[in-house]
Amino acid sequence: MLSPKWHALFCLCSCIALAQPLNWQDLSPDTQIKPSERINKIQAIISAVVFGQTKIPRGSGPYSVGCTDLMSQYTNKSTFLRLYYPSTDAGHPDTIWIPNKEYFFGLSKFLGTHWLMGKILSLFFGSLTIPASWNSPVRTDEKYPLIIFSHGLGAFRTIYSAIGIELASHGFIVATVEHRDGSASATYYFKDQAAAELGYKSWFYLKTVKQGEEKPLRNAQVRQRAKECSQALDVILSGKPVKNVLDLEFDMQPLKDSIDRNKIAIIGHSFGGATVIQALNDDWRFRCGIALDAWMLPLDDDIYSKFSQPLFFINSEHFQYPDNIIKMKKCYLPGKERKMITIRGSVHQNFADFTFATGKISGYLLTLKGEIDSYVAIDLTNKASLAFLQKHLGLQKDFDKWDYLVEGEDDHLIPGTNIDTTHQDVTLHNSTGIEKQNLG
Repeated sequence: MLSPKWHALFCLCSCIALAQPLNWQDLSPDTQIKPSERINKIQAIISAVVFGQTKIPRGSGPYSVGCTDLMSQYTNKSTFLRLYYPSTDAGHPDTIWIPNKEYFFGLSKFLGTHWLMGKILSLFFGSLTIPASWNSPVRTDEKYPLIIFSHGLGAFRTIYSAIGIELASHGFIVATVEHRDGSASATYYFKDQAAAELGYKSWFYLKTVKQGEEKPLRNAQVRQRAKECSQALDVILSGKPVKNVLDLEFDMQPLKDSIDRNKIAIIGHSFGGATVIQALNDDWRFRCGIALDAWMLPLDDDIYSKFSQPLFFINSEHFQYPDNIIKMKKCYLPGKERKMITIRGSVHQNFADFTFATGKISGYLLTLKGEIDSYVAIDLTNKASLAFLQKHLGLQKDFDKWDYLVEGEDDHLIPGTNIDTTHQDVTLHNSTGIEKQNLG
């Protein structure tokens, strides 16, 4: 049985014709629109009617942004990445946001809805593009810091483009990992070269959790996820040429040669936030980490005191809860820099792209938007992240003009957390000294 939210969505879908008839004149063959373009236009109109669809924001930095995908081997253990990077403006087309219908089927499974929901989502969003040039050449006149990004539970590599594009527009290379641990709503691989040449993808979907098995399963997954982030580094930083089994018209070598190997960080959302902490513990090459609304359950309790790299928690107001915050507080130990801010009026999905793919009504209905404007929320996230990265990667940029955001000094921010944990004190340690304060 569908939840009330999804039942309401189906009702909306059934009322498309009543809400706003399509302007068929625009879709007339007389306009000489190609059939594929006509289908895309129909999809865009339907999406706008049903969802009030808005756009994923362009990068605000001085660099044009390119995008490509990389799959390293013919195995389900291969590294699978979506890459955002500073590019030359070579007139390449915009990138398809979600490139395969199977991802929508995976999302429908994750949401606990009928498979037909995947069909509907594919219809609405299958033609949506993001403002990044597909396979455009890398701009090669300087070295760029590298960010590895880890997605959340039920997500996949393509749906954090608002963050990837913004960071790339400010001179970062961002590699978003598609995890193979059963936490992605869908992912695929090719069994061999023949399958790749024929386009025969082998798909696998979100792993179902049995009652009483969540903690051990999630712990095993977070460990695998951290290894996959390190494996992504190995592939990208390898001195050997990278073979992309996707056989795209993109030369990986200039991108590899443009990375500053001493300036590497990791960012992740939700389950990806826990992955950030595990990866910092496991791999010293990550010089700092940013955990976006981290879900702490998957981690072992003894990991919080083990890693020394700087860590920045950026939380939403409406997702966090006492047990989760208490675990974050355990990371605050002498001599280790930890920061935490909370975005007022935000929800868990304010960090992912779906917050931009829906209008206000459907966004609230599906809990994809909070009270805060989605563009304001992602702008605060990105600017605070840039300031933190400049400090801890030693960048010669002007991102320190946003240092005040890292301290939570903005009307839209709460320093620390909105969650009451007054029964426990925590000692925060900043680079400028030691200050005892309560995060609650």
